Amino acid sequence: MVRLETWLGTHNVSRASLHSPIPARLRQQLWPQERKLERNRLLMKLKNYRGLMALLVVLALVAAACGSSDSDGDSDGSTNGGPPAVCASDAFGCVEVASGDPIKIGSLLVTTGPNSSLGLDSQYGIEMALDYADGTFDDTNITIQGHDVVLVPEDDGCSAEGGTAGANKLAADTQIVAVIGTSCSSAALGTADKILGDKGVTLISPSNTSPALTAEATRNPFYFRTAHNDTLQGAAVAEFAYNFEGVKTAATIHDGSPYAEGLANAFAASFEALGGTITSQDAIQVGDTDFSGVLASIQAESPELLYFPIFVGEGSLLVQQAKTTLGDSVVLTGSDGLWSDDFYAAAGDGVFLSGPDVSAFAGDAALYKDIFLPRYAEKYGSEPLSAFHAHAWDAANIVLGAIEKVAVDSGGTLYIPRSGLRDAIAATSGYTGITGTLSCNGNGDCQPSATIAVFEIVGGKQAADPVFSVVKSLE
Repeated sequence: MVRLETWLGTHNVSRASLHSPIPARLRQQLWPQERKLERNRLLMKLKNYRGLMALLVVLALVAAACGSSDSDGDSDGSTNGGPPAVCASDAFGCVEVASGDPIKIGSLLVTTGPNSSLGLDSQYGIEMALDYADGTFDDTNITIQGHDVVLVPEDDGCSAEGGTAGANKLAADTQIVAVIGTSCSSAALGTADKILGDKGVTLISPSNTSPALTAEATRNPFYFRTAHNDTLQGAAVAEFAYNFEGVKTAATIHDGSPYAEGLANAFAASFEALGGTITSQDAIQVGDTDFSGVLASIQAESPELLYFPIFVGEGSLLVQQAKTTLGDSVVLTGSDGLWSDDFYAAAGDGVFLSGPDVSAFAGDAALYKDIFLPRYAEKYGSEPLSAFHAHAWDAANIVLGAIEKVAVDSGGTLYIPRSGLRDAIAATSGYTGITGTLSCNGNGDCQPSATIAVFEIVGGKQAADPVFSVVKSLE
């Protein structure tokens, strides 16, 4: 290639002379060289352009491949580190369980005082469920995605005050994923359910039965239960009284708690619907010891049956005083809040108690009779203390299943979305537990039907077989 400057020098032509008209002979020699130079410049630019485009294509393909890989890894919302997207979208965020840390589940049950048998019975059911969740009893709790599951217990005191105190302690621990409780409806309604719900902590009870807890107007959206609704138990006791015992008049006593008042009212409504007459509906106070005045007032109305769905402390005294004041002609009937050896001993003979038919649970009967009950006796040294051990087992397993469903591992940390966990529990459908086949409805009742039985106290013990049993279902 001949460069322009070289050609000019060879032919004794100055650059300035190029601005003058070029002789035809020179123009014929110069222009082919210029055209060749320009063509070479264009070819070089084209090669550079093609190289740049090739590089861009390669980079685009690499980026697409990386994006596809990330998308595949994040299909469940996880990331290679840091909180998954579900935590940002959850109104209450996620519980973050660091590598090596346990998953903490709380319990809020009455474990001290006169009603402790009710709560300890449920506590044992939870402990057994956490142990057996891997299919064997070995005194070792289940692990979920490499994290041990531990139970953090608090006492609900079977009171609003106890429920408030216990719920505040659990709510203050940001690592608590969910809480199984309370034992008593008074410890939950407007107290523990609100305190925990305000923090996005799901509360699922094995033994709350007050209708108000799952009523549309009063239910907290983070509240559920595996126990029956007392609209069912009230109707069952009414049928026992009217159809089985053949009584046409009855009186009720409650202690002002949501459980006792709700159940007494449910019984009264069903009894009257059957054709019976409620002669009086009276109230006592928790802590009362002398019931002579209210019993005298009841006696004056001559009811054939007295229904008192209260708790052990007051019930043990009331049943003895009622026998003296009312005599043997009045049928004395209580409910599952009185399922305790202390009450059985005080009642002696001829008193009836209603509750879930533990002799005929509608769920996994073989598991209950052949595995659960023998292990309960071996581990805790007695037969079940009260009525709701199996309901607690079912509640614990529902919580464990929901955690496994929604938990996301990201970089070794487990993230459990709070609202997501609630929604997973709410979606429970067709779960076969010990107590039956559980499906949670829109109000948090997970026991759509229940077999309610009435047992007689004989010789200071509750008979193993009921005198009356009926299946009741929520509408």
